[in-house]
Amino acid sequence: MKILVLNCGSSSLKYQLIDMETENVLAKGLCERIGIEGSRLKHQPAGKEAVIFDDYQENHSVSVKMVLDALTNPEYGVVKSMKEINAVGHRVVHGGEYFANSVIITPEVIEAIEKCCDLAPLHNPANLIGIHACEEIMPGVPQVAVFDTAFHQTMPERAYMYALPYEYYEKYKVRRYGFHGTSHRFVSEEVAKMMDRPYDQTKTITCHLGNGGSVCAVRNGKSIDTTMGFTPLEGLVMGTRAGDVDVAAVTYIMKKENLTVDEMDNILNKKSGVLGISGVSSDFRDIEEAAEHGNDRAETALDVFAYKVAKRIGAYAAAMNGVDAIVFTAGLGENSGTTRRAICDYLGFLGVHIDSYNNSLRGKALEISATDSRVRVFVIPTNEELVIARDTKELLDK
Repeated sequence: MKILVLNCGSSSLKYQLIDMETENVLAKGLCERIGIEGSRLKHQPAGKEAVIFDDYQENHSVSVKMVLDALTNPEYGVVKSMKEINAVGHRVVHGGEYFANSVIITPEVIEAIEKCCDLAPLHNPANLIGIHACEEIMPGVPQVAVFDTAFHQTMPERAYMYALPYEYYEKYKVRRYGFHGTSHRFVSEEVAKMMDRPYDQTKTITCHLGNGGSVCAVRNGKSIDTTMGFTPLEGLVMGTRAGDVDVAAVTYIMKKENLTVDEMDNILNKKSGVLGISGVSSDFRDIEEAAEHGNDRAETALDVFAYKVAKRIGAYAAAMNGVDAIVFTAGLGENSGTTRRAICDYLGFLGVHIDSYNNSLRGKALEISATDSRVRVFVIPTNEELVIARDTKELLDK
């Protein structure tokens, strides 16, 4: 079985074609600037040189057609025809309270995804565009939706309810949903295997740290709490997102600066985080370099970030009454030993000790805790595309 995994943004489309017999990626690629001047498709067949197409992509249907043409091309393709593609798995950001699991896409599922567009206005409409494009180009091929929010639907009320008038939950479903669920699920499953422990008998704290970041408490294979909330803005300090902030400070700034709601939303999402503190960049590599050269604000940004992550790890250890493993994943979590060390330095009360040599390694799943550490610490590269492909195969096999 070969499964095409699609992740559609408003003007982009990432894809992988995965052979589920071996779980090897046959090809992957990215369509950029869809509907915009300068469209580009970068197609990377496994073991071959990448191929670049600069043809204008009017819409996502055109992009999907270009991807399928590239996958079936006699020279740089990896399958002989579209008939070899058995299904399409889609990343869908927001499933609201409708979906606690991945589902085969039906008209009813599409209707529910549309109802969640208000909750993820930048993502769900783009995800739907990809679904409709595949319906048009690949009629009859099964499609599956895998939701970022689904894994967190196991959170109890005490974790997801806001202390707002209850009518806002009843009328508008204002509550904490959490995101990065596919990543948290994948690495929490993988660490259980690495520890040779049953997944449903582990207490794990997973740290998905990239330009966007979240921490999740996974008890016995279920998400019981996570840092992101109604939107991905809540929680940790991130690249450009503020994370947790006193709402009264927000309204105070709005009044002082005479800002509209949209202007303040833009500040909180795109001009805050480590970018806002450091004034340097939203890229942690740039901030680390600036800090090494004596930039005090850059150093403060890094300190604030590590402190906030460590606080959440401590809180989630309390929420689960213990923790067996802490896992770092995503771009920053996988690649920055300095960041991991800064976070773990706060966790001595848990008995966390880091092996300096292992912590310096990159690019593979490994344990970085020392032999005398009471809590085991791991780095595990995330693989959300593989989760989507596995869920798609599992649903089709039923």
